Amino acid sequence: MKSQEYIKLEETYAARTYRPLDVVLERGEGVWLYDVDGRKYLDCLSAYSAVNQGHVHPRILRAANEQMQRVTLTSRAFRNDQLGPFMKQLCDLTGYEMALPMNTGAEAVETAIKAARKWGYQVKGVAENRAEIIVCEGNFAGRTTTTISFSSEPQYKEDFGPLTPGFVTVPYGDAAALEAAITLYTVAFLFEPIQGEGGVNVPAAGYLSAIADICARHHVLLVADEIQTGLGRTGKLFACDHEGVRPDMITIGKALSGGFYPVSAVLADRAILGLFRPGDHGSTFGGNPLGAAIGRAALQVLVDENLIDRAEEMGAYFKGRLERIESDHIKEVRGKGLLLGVELNSAARPFCEALRDRGILCKETHTTVLRFAPPLVITKEEIDWAIERIEPVLMNGNRVESGG
Repeated sequence: MKSQEYIKLEETYAARTYRPLDVVLERGEGVWLYDVDGRKYLDCLSAYSAVNQGHVHPRILRAANEQMQRVTLTSRAFRNDQLGPFMKQLCDLTGYEMALPMNTGAEAVETAIKAARKWGYQVKGVAENRAEIIVCEGNFAGRTTTTISFSSEPQYKEDFGPLTPGFVTVPYGDAAALEAAITLYTVAFLFEPIQGEGGVNVPAAGYLSAIADICARHHVLLVADEIQTGLGRTGKLFACDHEGVRPDMITIGKALSGGFYPVSAVLADRAILGLFRPGDHGSTFGGNPLGAAIGRAALQVLVDENLIDRAEEMGAYFKGRLERIESDHIKEVRGKGLLLGVELNSAARPFCEALRDRGILCKETHTTVLRFAPPLVITKEEIDWAIERIEPVLMNGNRVESGG
């Protein structure tokens, strides 16, 4: 079948919760994707940073194939030979004492919320059912009822109430606003060190260390959502590492499996995650042997191929090339590592469509921002190839917007 036939099937039978670019992909390798009509594209989205290691990385593929021939799912009613080694590898790499495996990023955030509330009641002594968690405007933590409840995007909440209470919102990047919002009932501050879906928003230098100090002084847990920014994306293992901040809890996912399978986790020390008892929380698929084997391989690839340092080097080069583009349509270029945003003075969607037609796949976020986040295995030559196509699109904005 050709692209239009696949698009017609999807439009007919799939609930329309997304507005994808009209490209039908069938194969990927490294930084490249191929559609059903034989066209080749440079992936500048990485499945929202899930494919840090590149598409269909051979070592992760081999680990998945080997485990699929042994056992894929046992449930946590029994133990398996992959989970323990995976959790140890994850804790050794990140420096936390414990990890709790889940599947999706939203599940990891839900888990962190439960852990923070439990800590608030059992350790901090907050009155029953009064726990509050402070969040930031512009956040994105998933699409569950609880995670949309603290979103500041009206559409995410429209017609989905009643919503989950217990959240207080403050402006992103404003440490003073955080401190002013803390009460006796505050158990945690949940934040993204860089807001990805919010528009690749990077806080001012010193913000991360300031909020860490505020939370420590007020006996409030600092909970970092590093699902999109973690595991090397910004040129450090975690984006919080740019200011030497060690959160009390971190949520991770996406690149934890290299794009092969939904794998997520919550990281914290024993004083927090050790509060869970059997029956408090769980997941049929969380910690399954297939996901654990894939996660082990995905982490090892990040380390063995030095992808974290590579993201820092290639990100600086890519950002520098973008900053050199002289266009009235560009308002700002921002980001860290290979999580880059180009804010435009108009809607970004037409630019995404024009780039697609020239072999670059990226996605608009927050209406006016083009996000460029290729797999961390990208080379300078591939960045140069991309810039040769990105620059004329950004230079000819009027023609792009009018369909020229």
